[in-house]
Formats: sequence, structure tokens, C-alpha cells
Amino acid sequence: MGIEVFKKHLREKRAVKIISGIDNYDLENVAKVCRAAQTGHASAVDVACRKDVYETARKNTKLPVFVSSIHPFELLEAVKWGADAIEIGNFDALYRKGQEFSADEVYSIVLETLGLISKYDVFTCVTIPGNVDIADQIELVKKLEILGVDLIQTEGLKKDTTSTNPSAHLVSYAQATIANTIELTQHTILPVMTSSGISAKTAPLAFASGASAVGVGSAVNKLDSEVAMSATVMAIVSSVAHRNSINREIVRTSRELALN
Repeated sequence: MGIEVFKKHLREKRAVKIISGIDNYDLENVAKVCRAAQTGHASAVDVACRKDVYETARKNTKLPVFVSSIHPFELLEAVKWGADAIEIGNFDALYRKGQEFSADEVYSIVLETLGLISKYDVFTCVTIPGNVDIADQIELVKKLEILGVDLIQTEGLKKDTTSTNPSAHLVSYAQATIANTIELTQHTILPVMTSSGISAKTAPLAFASGASAVGVGSAVNKLDSEVAMSATVMAIVSSVAHRNSINREIVRTSRELALN
């Protein structure tokens, strides 16, 4: 299917990327996530940057495969393997390990990565760290636009792992990344993918806020069964399709009223 499928969905502002996890090396889980993404009609999958993980993804889905890492030489290897796209980021899992990234650090990683892959034509996405000030996020996005990256991904603030309310976590996280989406879409021509806390309930909010895509991780990859994963992906994709149908109906009605 190739990256063109994802690009088409991106242009139509309905792309859904399912993320297995930047540090997920459980091949059985990766396989389930990838099959569920395809069964649920997602637009792409995103996996950790290790060859056996990448090969597992390839064997279990025909969807475009993103490979995530924060290490430029690893991303170069992923390009050589044949990855449809590279993701510099997906920091959420790394925050839980105590790692944080400044805007300058991300820019340096992107600069080095683009230098290494310059002779390859590969779709490139960069995660904008949600833990930095919004002014710094905006400045970073403008620099990335000049460098010619294809897509940026927003995220929420670092989770408060002491809370006992997982649902509150998810909503709070989604609110933060959607707020970042609103700000960044006003300052760049690059398409924006909203990630962190995205579910069937929050995905339509992300698109309404200007996103061209959503990235969904724990809402899918933490589920126990492939059936549950598939159903969740389908629910997210359906929620986006339903919203788009409503928008088309609003446009049609508005045109009819204007003609009368």
C-alpha cells in the first residue's frame, strides 16, 4: 500500500496512525497491533527501531510502516530496511523512564538525521516535545518547516503517574496535546498529527482543532486481545469518518441555503 495511502488520508484530514511503542520489542504484541491496525482500517502503523520488530510489522500488515527512534544512525538503518516513514520522537514512553528533550535537542537530532538520509526519499515526521514551552514549540516547528520535514506530531504534558484515575489521565493528556495542536496549526503550513491520550472520544476533537492525523498508542497497544485492539481501532476510524460525514452535510446544507 505504501506511504501514498497515508499521504492521501493526511490530505483528507482523516489519517490514523497506530503506535506499538518506541520501546516495545514484544514481537507478539507488535504483530497483534499491526494486524489490528489493518483490520480496523487505520492509515499506518508505527514501530520501534529494531530490525526484528520492523520485519514483524511487515509480515503482519500491508499498511505503511513508520519506524521511531531518537538516534539518527538507527533511523538511517530503518530507511535502508525499507521503512515507509521515519518518526523522530514518540517521546511518551521515554518520559516514563525519566528522559526529557528540549526543543534544541530535538532540532539537533533532526538535523543530523536529515543529513544521514539526504540521498533517500523517505517521509519524515518529527514529534514536538510537549514538555517545553509553547513558544519554543512554535519556534522549533518553524525551523523544521525550513528543513523540509513532512509532518509534525504533537503530544501532551508528562503524565502524573501518582494519580489513581487512568481516565482522568487520558482526558488531561488529550486536552494538552489538542491545545498544542491548536497553537501549532496556526503557525505552520506543515500537517499536524495529534498524539497522546487519543481515543475514539478524543480523536474527533483533535481533527476539529486542525489536525490532519492522530497517533494512537496506549489506547490500542495496552489491550489484552487482538479482537479488542481491532474493535478500538475501528471505533477511532469510525469516529473520524462520522465527524467528516457531519461536516460534509453541514457544507451541503449551507450551500443549499445560500442558493435559496
